[in-house]
Amino acid sequence: MKRKSLRTLVCALLASLALTTFAFADSGPKPLLIVRVKDAPQEPYYLDLLAEGNWDASEGNSRLKQSTVITNSDGSETTVPLNEDLLALLLDNIPAGWHACTAQGTFGAPIFSHLFSRGTDASGNALHRFGYVGVPSTYRIILVTESGKVWVSDILNRRVLQSSVTVNWSDDTSAVTVSVPSTIPGYLLQFVATLVPTFLIEGALLLLFRYSWKKNWEAFLLVNVLTQGFLAVASVSVAAHSGVSAWYFFFFLLPAELIILLVELYLYAGCGFLTGHSKGRAAAYAITANLASAVLGYYLAEPVWRLVVSIL
Repeated sequence: MKRKSLRTLVCALLASLALTTFAFADSGPKPLLIVRVKDAPQEPYYLDLLAEGNWDASEGNSRLKQSTVITNSDGSETTVPLNEDLLALLLDNIPAGWHACTAQGTFGAPIFSHLFSRGTDASGNALHRFGYVGVPSTYRIILVTESGKVWVSDILNRRVLQSSVTVNWSDDTSAVTVSVPSTIPGYLLQFVATLVPTFLIEGALLLLFRYSWKKNWEAFLLVNVLTQGFLAVASVSVAAHSGVSAWYFFFFLLPAELIILLVELYLYAGCGFLTGHSKGRAAAYAITANLASAVLGYYLAEPVWRLVVSIL
């Protein structure tokens, strides 16, 4: 690769890196739990999350209102009054040592939610969204119906920042179950979507730098499995639990990429893992390849994370 072309490529990568960093300079995603109700009751019902701790109105923050104004898809507004009978039934059946996050409130950080369903998903399941930093990590679900049916789940745990569970409703409340999606497919998807593009772009650059693939493929795979493989595993864990935000980029991804750059510089140029050209070219390749993979990582991080969240 000619020096002028190399300089142009590096400048383009740095510019892309800067623009992407500004694009993600926001407060980042917040905790979110979506509760789907399959075969939801064919009568009015309330559903809420229960968090640990008895309710103390003097210490908690309540956001419950006597009515809620809902904005419809056509822009019109609908006022939904509070059903006092359903609310009383729900409050009367909260287990000892727990409190209702919507019907009563939260301690400290708030939670944005409603007691009633806000639409359905593509399969017709009723949707209940509980969002913002007050969403508890350990929780239970309570559902009460107008006819007096009451169901309270066992203790559940959120394992990632944003996820969903499905309540499989039955008029026989003893038969109601909760389905929690496995996180393994999401982890595998994010790992593959992070690692494979990096291998492809760094492999293409290896050829552009006129290195023989036949002579260097073993060193290339060894170094990238050690460095980029480690980064992919770490990214899966960090993104799943913290989401993708400016904090993710500045305090995890950029430092990690810098460490990987130093390691690859040492292995490719210092130890002579790449053969066929000078150490200077090996160093130039390491810098260019890592810049390219860093920019690619920035662009892929959020869409990949959102894809993973959609299946959790």
